[in-house]
Amino acid sequence: MYTRILVPTDGSDISRRAVQTACSLAKLCGARIVVLSVKSPFPYSAISEMQPVPPQEFYDAQERMTSGWVQEAQAIAQEAGVPCEGFALESLHPWEGIIEQAKAQACDLIVMASHGRRGLSALLLGSETTRVLTHCPLPVLVVR
Repeated sequence: MYTRILVPTDGSDISRRAVQTACSLAKLCGARIVVLSVKSPFPYSAISEMQPVPPQEFYDAQERMTSGWVQEAQAIAQEAGVPCEGFALESLHPWEGIIEQAKAQACDLIVMASHGRRGLSALLLGSETTRVLTHCPLPVLVVR
């Protein structure tokens, strides 16, 4: 059915549930898991002297966070006995990075979390899951 399942993670509890769901599905299908965490680019501004954090410090912190999230997801996959690869990449818009990585890794399913925002908070905060659903040609399984 599915052979390569991409699961993005941001370290949240709901993302952990998505990883667990992807692992269960992968085990049933004999599929591999591809874990992805997306780093934010440095928020440059016109007033460079007023940056709250130096760029290298920002990049190092982003790398530590995303690597930790990927390693945590890989440990879940290993415990489930599912083959897993992990990646961290930088993208201005996480949904674009998710779709690009799914294509690059020849994934045939994306399993991702949704925080279930509704109304004004959904409008203001947006949803990476909604954007992936809107722009991605692959099937997407949403975990709540």
